[in-house]
Amino acid sequence: MNELSANAARIGKRKLSDIAASRAGRPISAPYWSMDTARQYLDEKIEDALIEHAESRNLAGAIARLFNGDIVNPSENRPALHWALRDLGSPSGEANGVRQSMSAPLQFAIDMQAEKITTFSGETFNAVLHIGIGGSDFGPRLIADAFADKASPDIALRFCANVDPFDLERAMQGLDPTRTLVIGVSKSFGTEETLYNLGRALKWLEAKLGDNAARHLALVTANPDRATKWLGGRKAYLFDMPLSVGGRFSLWSAASLGCMISLGADTFEALLEGAYEMDQHVQNADIGDNVPMLLAILDYWNATVRGETMRVALAYSNRLRMLPTYLQQLEMESNGKSVSPQGEEIDGATAPALWGGEGSVGQHSYHQWLHQGTNAVPTEFVLALDKGAEPDGQTAVIAHCLAQAEVLANGRSLEEVNAEEPGLPEAIARQKVHPGNRPSTLLTCTDFSPQALGALIALYEHRTYLSGLLWGVNSFDQWGVERGKTMAGRLKPVLRHEVQADDPVTAALVAALSK
Repeated sequence: MNELSANAARIGKRKLSDIAASRAGRPISAPYWSMDTARQYLDEKIEDALIEHAESRNLAGAIARLFNGDIVNPSENRPALHWALRDLGSPSGEANGVRQSMSAPLQFAIDMQAEKITTFSGETFNAVLHIGIGGSDFGPRLIADAFADKASPDIALRFCANVDPFDLERAMQGLDPTRTLVIGVSKSFGTEETLYNLGRALKWLEAKLGDNAARHLALVTANPDRATKWLGGRKAYLFDMPLSVGGRFSLWSAASLGCMISLGADTFEALLEGAYEMDQHVQNADIGDNVPMLLAILDYWNATVRGETMRVALAYSNRLRMLPTYLQQLEMESNGKSVSPQGEEIDGATAPALWGGEGSVGQHSYHQWLHQGTNAVPTEFVLALDKGAEPDGQTAVIAHCLAQAEVLANGRSLEEVNAEEPGLPEAIARQKVHPGNRPSTLLTCTDFSPQALGALIALYEHRTYLSGLLWGVNSFDQWGVERGKTMAGRLKPVLRHEVQADDPVTAALVAALSK
């Protein structure tokens, strides 16, 4: 760490434009994607030192343990087998059972699109209402939004996540309960928001279907006993979410049943194929050519060594406009921790805050802050091109993406402002100066497809796991999330005025809200 810190101090004195010029033209390829880190504070000496550090932490061994089905989630004594859901090889043991869990939802989607599965009255379903939150929502929503143009015109797909009553009301607007399939996704089948919305949706179905309402329900869970008890003896469609698949890694599972129905099983299987190809890459590529490993190392370099507290993800693709939202949960819920699995305080910073949005939309908003604010935040551009898209718009997307990265790195000096716009008042000229020296990474895909999306998500999953290893945290638990749920449950009796709040600020706020 001392050597890395010294290198950070050394390279921090150089202009980023000079560093980038010496590193230009060295992209590294993975399935469907290419990565360019020329505009990061890196040089050959630093890259060698970082790779040496990563090898001392045995990243290759960590990947082997993941794909061997070893215990990589020690707090829950479980493997993490989300990769098995997309394993096109011949998984064995528990991983084989995880892979087999995909057969039922994929066949259900095929049968529903073939009109073999119909409503209670024998009509075709014309809507699917997906109810879930967190990992049971972000991933499926990302997939559905990315390929909305591939969706069946005969089946509307809606999403509901928030416990705020209006979210469900908005999602149900215009839907006919007699022709709607409600999908409820909850690994534990104890998630408050999901059970609240499912309960309301069931009443909505019962108002038209009576005791047959459950025949319009499909429940995805790792706790079928709890789901069966909730149904009260009624029969609904039940699908397995394996215990060894974490919620935020579950989009490959029956959690995406709505996407399988809406987009078709073939589109979803293409997504799995792309993820499988990235799984092969992370297992087989040497560390110097291994994109997920190199990005994890870069995360460690920027957050822990260079002290950057944020990273911005900019999706230059309308299809990927949900990507920053999805990544917030994947990365910050996985690695937003300060204690090791052994209960020891982590020495140094761990995962940075991640936020971002869609390019070029964000350019008319927070890019002002990125370019001229007082924080020089590492930025990640994700440029995904649609082959055959309208050429003028596609050219504009590329131009804007490359321009933003160039200006962030190179800036604009006062001399350049005066040369380009002579005669400006000095105060105005100084306001047009861009400090530059703001690092960025570029991920590019020249032919975006379901396979490319699958590969991208798998890339980020492996990056998250490996960066967590470098930081010394368990990427597969989320005790901070659980504590918030517990406290919310304790406050409900307070809001019903059954007990008093222990915290004086909370007590005062409850009193004010009760007026």
